[in-house]
Amino acid sequence: MIIDWHTLNHEPSLTGLYLRAATRRKITGTALPDSGLRCWVDVNPKRLAAYRAVCGFTDNGFLPPTYPHVIAFALQMQLLTAKEFPFPLLGLIHLSNRIRVLRPMGGVGRVRVSVQVQNLQPHAKGATFDLVTTLDDQLGALWEAESQMLCRGVKLDGDAVEDVMASTLSLIEVARWKAPADIGRQYAKVSGDYNPIHLSAASAKLFGFPRAIAHGLWNKARTLAALADHLPTANVEMAVQFRKPVRLPSEVTLLASAAGSSGDFQLVGAGDLEHMVGHWRPVA
Repeated sequence: MIIDWHTLNHEPSLTGLYLRAATRRKITGTALPDSGLRCWVDVNPKRLAAYRAVCGFTDNGFLPPTYPHVIAFALQMQLLTAKEFPFPLLGLIHLSNRIRVLRPMGGVGRVRVSVQVQNLQPHAKGATFDLVTTLDDQLGALWEAESQMLCRGVKLDGDAVEDVMASTLSLIEVARWKAPADIGRQYAKVSGDYNPIHLSAASAKLFGFPRAIAHGLWNKARTLAALADHLPTANVEMAVQFRKPVRLPSEVTLLASAAGSSGDFQLVGAGDLEHMVGHWRPVA
């Protein structure tokens, strides 16, 4: 697939993009656009510090491995609310996320963000696609990620194939924390992601959730912060599948294998309810 790249001179305004997302509720097609967006973006130190505080990262001089998603969020929003994109943004479900830190992300002040969509596939409940995001600096490729998203109600030809991730190593408890009732609003302030299902019980009920649920990327960020001593700082891939949502407020437990170049982890709630399963591996 050849991508038609469009370069922006500055980050888009989220206010207008949220208005556009709120007014688009229909599926308009079954083909992904072949266009992508690029933009140079500055890292805001105050916003980065606030993100670290909400997600539990210490200031070790490196960008948290999940923070590039925040840097790229406005571009992702613009791509997913464009007229050419066939699915409504509100209602998309984040199934999995895979991050690769290619080089140490220390001293990063300005990056070129690129976003595109690809890999449309049938799913038992609709169709999935990958939101692909990459970061480059003056030296080249720095970070890349794919988020697999589900749009319910889309009908595609072909058989649905689901890749189920499972832990294969021995896991022990390494951390436990509470996800407070307002963590969705806290995370929204530092990430820009004001999806109603995360903000309050009242707004979540509009989309079929009895209570607000934690952002999937906050769950992943909080987990990677707790595993900082287990993980390499670069040449590492960190992949997760999101299972049952973390309803707010909740207490969760992180299980993980031993520190090293590879490992597995699992985030569970009361009654061993599996919220997230994942692993880290050297980049192939």
